[in-house]
Amino acid sequence: MPDTPAPVPLDHTAFAADAPTVARALIGTTLLLDGVGGVVVETEAYDREDPASHAFNGPTVRNAAMFGPTGHAYVYRSYGLHWCLNLVCDAARPGSAVLIRAIAPTEGIEAMRARRGLDAPRLLCAGPGRLAQALGVTGAMTGLPLDAPPFRLLPRIEADPPIVIGPRIGLTRGVATPWRFGLAGSAFLSRPFR
Repeated sequence: MPDTPAPVPLDHTAFAADAPTVARALIGTTLLLDGVGGVVVETEAYDREDPASHAFNGPTVRNAAMFGPTGHAYVYRSYGLHWCLNLVCDAARPGSAVLIRAIAPTEGIEAMRARRGLDAPRLLCAGPGRLAQALGVTGAMTGLPLDAPPFRLLPRIEADPPIVIGPRIGLTRGVATPWRFGLAGSAFLSRPFR
């Protein structure tokens, strides 16, 4: 029986579309950092016209990566405590990115457990801060290309996974915008969809 060829990692062209399209397309892909990671099960989209976006008021030192090339990381600290990983997208409108909210851990689970200090697989990467800690995300990764180490992003195994859509979480502006996407039925979401 012949060996199945290894999946070809996604490159920067996967991020050319608008943020909601990319956020939806990322559900079911596999995100790895130095071989640690899993299947993306929850994302949120943000663009420059969105009052909840870091890009809403234009480029700054903090959000510069959002206005750079697509297919690169934008990493920021939330509430001064937790790193959050975003993937820059939308070649036509700079200032767009997708927040990776949760993954289902599949690779490097022991490393994730050590970084997070807990055993429960469901809680390792359920939420952007937890996910960043489990994967070893740091601010030094902002601006790095997603198609080169330490990142590896693999295509979906299932061509059209069932996706649920709802409003984003933890915002004070743009709260009704339905730009949160999740893998239907996943036990690894940061919070259930309404």
